[in-house]
Formats: sequence, structure tokens, C-alpha cells
Amino acid sequence: MSEAGTVTPVQRPESGDGGADSSHGRIPAVAGFARRTADGTAAAPGTARSPKAEGKALRDRIPRSSHDSLVLAVERPGAVQAVEESSRGRVPELTPIRVGRMTATPFAFLRGSAGLMAHDLVGTPVTGVGAQICGDAHAANFGLYGDARGRLVMDLNDFDETVVGPWEWDLKRLAVSLVLAGRVAGADENVCRAAAFDTVGAYRRTMRLLAKLPSLDAWNAIADEELVSHTDARDLLGTLERVSAKARNNTSARFAAKATEECGDGGRRFVDAPPVLRRVPDAEAAAVASALAEYLATVSEDRLPLLARYAIQDVAFRVVGTGSVGTRSYVVLLLDHRGEALVLQVKEARASALVPHLPAAGFAVADAEHEGRRVVLGQKRMQVVSDILLGWTTVDGRPFQVRQFRNRKGSVDPAALAPDQVDDYGRMTGALLARAHAHSADPRLIAGYCGKNEEFDEAVAGFAVTYADRTEADHEELLAAVKNGRIAAELGV
Repeated sequence: MSEAGTVTPVQRPESGDGGADSSHGRIPAVAGFARRTADGTAAAPGTARSPKAEGKALRDRIPRSSHDSLVLAVERPGAVQAVEESSRGRVPELTPIRVGRMTATPFAFLRGSAGLMAHDLVGTPVTGVGAQICGDAHAANFGLYGDARGRLVMDLNDFDETVVGPWEWDLKRLAVSLVLAGRVAGADENVCRAAAFDTVGAYRRTMRLLAKLPSLDAWNAIADEELVSHTDARDLLGTLERVSAKARNNTSARFAAKATEECGDGGRRFVDAPPVLRRVPDAEAAAVASALAEYLATVSEDRLPLLARYAIQDVAFRVVGTGSVGTRSYVVLLLDHRGEALVLQVKEARASALVPHLPAAGFAVADAEHEGRRVVLGQKRMQVVSDILLGWTTVDGRPFQVRQFRNRKGSVDPAALAPDQVDDYGRMTGALLARAHAHSADPRLIAGYCGKNEEFDEAVAGFAVTYADRTEADHEELLAAVKNGRIAAELGV
């Protein structure tokens, strides 16, 4: 069954029919496994050629130099229209907070406008190679979080828009975000362009590295202790150490200690902290708590004894993110036998903002099954290590994802980096994005297309600068609309 909100690439894998490509003619091709080439290695999906050769062949149809192009559609929505359209279905009274956050900087505007950029990316070249993509791979959607043993992992950490789609879309969004973050940080234009160039170069080189490794090694490649040296990001060491130290203390227990108070029965409950955190009516709290029964059926069975040691104490509504502001998001307080807290986030999962634009890029959209399931499975497909308590549920007919809240999370604000650190951060995130894409797309195929030289890097860097200029113009339009009262904004929240 197709995943909710995912898409099927035009090029579909073929299992083959056995025969000459089987070992000594004895082993038939098996569905779900690659078919072999004449030399015994795995063929590219739908072809008899190696993935590397297939990737190189794509250059004839989509030259790497063509990725610098941007052709905006005549019917392109304006910034205000795009914000208003993406606000439909959200909690109306929270829309001004979302608009206020988007007006802060052009980088903040980009963070809240994944759908608008997807609309624009339809007019850019794509190879037709599908991957599980983040859909919103800007530079602030990478960060640290804790694994099951408390160690810190760095990876992509936001998957609200994840789908199967063009891998180029993620990479271009990341490159654009580095240009905008650099500009906000005060870097000159050469540094900003270099950051985009280095981001793409790190992606390309990492994909080539993964293509050369045994498949199992490539799947788990680039351990975090090797990431800095692999991407030559030593200027970031001090920043990463500070973020890591802060992340280790960013736990459910610390959040609960600040956001809750004792009750007369010995339990705890959330304390109103408007507009970010507010208590909800009993019926709403009961609906969220009851929905966790469905959630338990989506969690790996070996985690159920752990969750059974906690009792549900309270539920509150909490405003989150920039692009997510206005979606329904709850925090659920759980306490164990010692009164130690675990907080779960129950966050509404809307349809991916990319879905309306995928058919024009050659990807057929599957019918949605459950958007929370789409988000969770997309996250697991892209990360090396995922939250052990990921799951999904339905509250009052709306799909939600469920995950740990404050799971030792830490993040680097790319717009607050020193100018000489922006390119280091770009290289690091470019490498992480390549690793994430390589879980669903054969790295040999993408590496074959991107090649050894810097032609692709130069092209995408050129696109990134052009689109960053477009985003700044969109941001100015939104600012003007706020100033003249066309759209409401609540600033500083």
C-alpha cells in the first residue's frame, strides 16, 4: 500500500525475470532485490546498466550546468497570497504569530514558505531520480538529538513535508538557505555564494564516497565523530561543543520542572504561559490522551513495556516552529513510579506542501492514508538513528505524529554564525543530506550524475544566489503588507 502523501517516481524499479543475469542460471531474480548485471553486480532500477553508468547517461538529457536556471511561472502567487493559502486549516488565532515570525528575516521567510519554493522548483531541471526527501531541508532543520543510549546524534530533524520526490529539490533549498543565513549573519556576497557552492560540493563528494562503500557500510556511514573532519568543518568545533552541552540538558524532565506545578493529589499539571503554552479544556485533553491508545499500536512492540511504566498526567497546547505555527500541537506529561517526567509531543500532521507540485515534476502522487504515518516512516527512512518512541495517531479525525519532546535536542542557528563558519556549516549539512538521500536512492546513481568536477556545484550555487534574491523580494512584500495592515502579524513571539 502506498504511504500517505508519498509519490511514485516515473521510473519504477523492475525485479527482472531471471535467466541470463542469474548466478549460473540457478537463482531467479527475486522481487524486492536488485537484478544483476553481466559482471554480477546490481543493476540500476529499470535498466541493465550499472547505476553509475545510468547516472552519467542522465547528463545527456539534463546537463549539470542547467541547474543554475530559474524560470518563475506567470501565475506564481505573491508572498502574501502564498502565506494566506498555507494558513488554511490552521488555528486562525495563531496565524499572526506565524506571519510575525516569517517577517523577522528573509531566512525566516524561507523557513515558512516550503510550498512557495516547491511551486518555483517545478520550473527547474530534475533528473527524474526519486528519493525520500525532507521537503524542507533548510539549514535550520538540522540539529542534535539523543539516541536510545543518550549519545548525541546530528542529522536532519524535521520531516513535516517529507515525500518521495526529486533529490535536487532538497539540495537546492539547502543551498539557498545557506546564502540567506550568510546574508543575515553579515557575510559578504562572495562568502554567501561560497557557502552554497561548498554545500553542494560536500553533498556531491559524500555521495561519491558512499557509492564506493559496501552497501551496509554506506547505510551507516559518516559517524558523528568523523563528520567534522570529513567536511573540514573545524571552525565549527567550538560552536558544536556549546550546542552539545546545552542539548544534554534539554530534556523532558527539565521542561516539566519549568512548565508544570504540583497538584494537590501529588501529581503535576502544566502552567499557562501564553501565547506559547496554554492549558486546554478537559474534553480536549481527554481526546488527546485517549488517542495515545491508537499511538501504542504504531510503536515498536519492544517499547511498550517502557511506556506502560508511565501514567498520563496532563495535556497542554504548545505553539511550535515557524512553518508549523498554527498547526495543532500538544504536549502530554507522563510520570513514572518515581515522579520522573517524560513528555510526548502530539503534533498535527498536515499534507506535505510539496504534494500539489510533484506531478509537474514527473512524480505521481499516491492517495493519502495517514499523514502522521507518512511523517514517521519518512523520518525513519532518512535518519541513521531515530527517536525510539516515534508513532502516530488520530485526534478528532485529524492525523498526528507522536514523538519525544525535548529529547536532548540542540541546534545551530545558521543565521547567527560568524561569517567564516557559514561555509563550514554548509559542508556539514550537505554531507548529512547526502547520507539521508542515500538511504532511499542509490548513491551510485546520483554520484554518477554529479560526477567528479565542480560543474554541478557551480550551477546550483548560481541558482541559490538567484533564488535568495527572489526570497528577499518576497520577504519585503510580506513586510509591506504587515505595515499597511493587509495581513496581521504578532511580532516577537
